[in-house]
Amino acid sequence: MANLYVLYEHAAGFAVFSVKEFEEISMFLPQVESSVTDFAKFNSIVKLAAFTPFKTAIAALENVNAISEGIVPQDLLVFLDDFFGKLKKKKCQLGIADAKLGAAITEAIGVQCSHYGVVPEIIRGIRFHFHKLVKGFTAISAGIAQLGLGHSYSRARVKFNVNRSDNMIIQSIALLDQLDKDVNTFSMRIREWYSYHFPELVKIIPENYLFAKTAKFIKDRKSLTDDKLEELEEIVMDSSKAKAIIDAAKMSMGMDISIIDLMNIEMFAERVVKLSEYRQKLSTYLHNKMTSVAPNLQSLIGDQVGARLISHAGSLTNLAKYPASTVQILGAEKALFRALKTRSNTPKYGLIYHSSFIGRAGIKNKGRISRFLANKCSIASRIDCFLEQPTSVFGESLKAQVEERLKFYETGEIPRKNIEVMKEAILNATGTAIIDEVAIEDAQTLKKKNKKRKRNHVEQEAEGNDVSGTVDKENGADETLLAEGQSNSIVAANGDSDELPKKKKKKKNKNKNKEQSA
Repeated sequence: MANLYVLYEHAAGFAVFSVKEFEEISMFLPQVESSVTDFAKFNSIVKLAAFTPFKTAIAALENVNAISEGIVPQDLLVFLDDFFGKLKKKKCQLGIADAKLGAAITEAIGVQCSHYGVVPEIIRGIRFHFHKLVKGFTAISAGIAQLGLGHSYSRARVKFNVNRSDNMIIQSIALLDQLDKDVNTFSMRIREWYSYHFPELVKIIPENYLFAKTAKFIKDRKSLTDDKLEELEEIVMDSSKAKAIIDAAKMSMGMDISIIDLMNIEMFAERVVKLSEYRQKLSTYLHNKMTSVAPNLQSLIGDQVGARLISHAGSLTNLAKYPASTVQILGAEKALFRALKTRSNTPKYGLIYHSSFIGRAGIKNKGRISRFLANKCSIASRIDCFLEQPTSVFGESLKAQVEERLKFYETGEIPRKNIEVMKEAILNATGTAIIDEVAIEDAQTLKKKNKKRKRNHVEQEAEGNDVSGTVDKENGADETLLAEGQSNSIVAANGDSDELPKKKKKKKNKNKNKEQSA
């Protein structure tokens, strides 16, 4: 009978517990579940066999990181090797919480590991009573050790998060969309507010940013004279508009406004100008982030559409996992489920509708080009996600493919094949990834040779089956002839040789009766 030992990883160190009467306990699993919380009953079954504490907090963090990834740390390997080495050749079984870690321990030491049956309940009891089972421990000291290790582990996981650059893109595109809404709302408010005093300015300067900047400069229209023409030209960037503003200020129909109201308008216009300038800086920041994180996706469909796809998917890795059909309708989930519910036409595009390619395509070809563009976006996201050294060569090649497809829909000019475009992209990217065209051709020739070998092998097997089938048929015919000869000789020896032709006559009579009835 194998002895059961249970491994428990605590924040303070590794512990191995021995379990008495393992075979009997496993038969009464419900009773074990109910008695886990009772320390007296649990302590009579589970005893501490060995314990090794972590030397430092850094060592504890390294061991926990390795265990979370299913790797056996060196400290645990030495501890288990020494423990089971003392037991010599006794049959032992090690209970463990993680199946992946158990497989690694079995491969390293050769001890059989189990993670099912009564083992999870025993581990639950050990976790509940650990500070009582190990001498020198208290509930407070165990809690402090767990809290410290938990904080350091979480801090390390956040620090080495592979999606941390994606998170910056997600936050920046969300802020950019919010800023667009806010700047539009505030610009509308400043137009209405300042139009009471100078209504003609809206028609001369329709742009939101320039209007707020001009209103902040003019303040009271009565103070606007020809001396301020040069400064106004620098703001408006047009001499004719600057002259028109000065002329309109002299003949304006707006009402007079107090100094306090003008001060509030000026402060609000300054906020709108600063928000607009910050929006431009944020757009530059997003462009730089997309260049470093997803250069191919950026060169294919632009900064904002690519960032929205990443944001909607959750990360670049998630976007790379999506098939092209999902990327095509990403952002149109409500319309998709509504169409499935009402059995109407499903949407042809989602967020990729904002790309310039779909706007340039004809009405009949919008669905086709969106499907093609989603395919290329899926390829670009996978290249960006798994390429070690980022480059935008592949994205530019994919963009050229989409352009050729648009020309094909318009003029009928046949586009290049994908394999040709990818070969050119790989050759252009030799600065980052050295791949020879000869190697690609050698791989293709090897594939062809393998296919020929498979065909020849299949044909040989088929010929062998045909030959064996003919031999079996001949052997079967010989056996039937021998059997008939033996039966005839037996019948002749018994003197019943007339029975064989009688049977044939009966068959003929049966056939005649069938013909008559028909």
